[in-house]
Amino acid sequence: MIREDFFRIWVFLADTPLLWLTLTLCVYLASLYLYRRCHSSPFVLPVLTSVCAIVGILLLTDTPYETYFEGAQFIHFLIGPATVALAIPLYNQLPKLKLLWRPLSITLVVGALTGLVSSAILTLALGASPEMVISLMPKSATMPIAMAISDHFGGQPSLTAVSVAFTGIIGSILATPVFYLLKLNNPIVRGVATGVSAHAIGTARVIQINETMGAFAALAMSVTGILTALLMPLVLGLLQGLNWL
Repeated sequence: MIREDFFRIWVFLADTPLLWLTLTLCVYLASLYLYRRCHSSPFVLPVLTSVCAIVGILLLTDTPYETYFEGAQFIHFLIGPATVALAIPLYNQLPKLKLLWRPLSITLVVGALTGLVSSAILTLALGASPEMVISLMPKSATMPIAMAISDHFGGQPSLTAVSVAFTGIIGSILATPVFYLLKLNNPIVRGVATGVSAHAIGTARVIQINETMGAFAALAMSVTGILTALLMPLVLGLLQGLNWL
């Protein structure tokens, strides 16, 4: 009886868009609290734990994603302004940026190209379909750019979104151990590497650690997204010319 009453109340509240917005914010705050209590362990990144919690709630309540998004779309809208705001810490690093523009340019081109080629070769080696190859290739670009690229070239944007999320989470988890292993202590190097490999999720993590790291991660994330869009047709043309795709 109690369970039936709970589900009746839930069905009523689920039609209220404010419910999902409030729930999302509460879940994120709880995830952030857990993250800080665990001494900023990468294994409990707020984006990972909050996504798992929200997905669990949607499955438990049998709520369609469309219903959830209708209520939480205001947060989605804020992604744009938040991304633009990353230009502020980057502006503070403008003198360093002027000195390092040449090695940064080479690094970002190589990084974007490596992300595309490595993904294509790996998925082809595993016998993936052309549609899946296209969907996974832009995984190192930030979500809006990656989904647009995938859709344009005939991929599945939903699959691309999942691959981008996993790439960011895994990159954020592995970044710190790899930096320690390779003895990379320069915050600029760490920031660029994180931005190229873990886009927005990695940038959000390192900007809490060091402003310089966050600024260069934001730069790397933005430029990698643009370069991915520019280089994707060239890589696809090469694969088709080799009859690999």
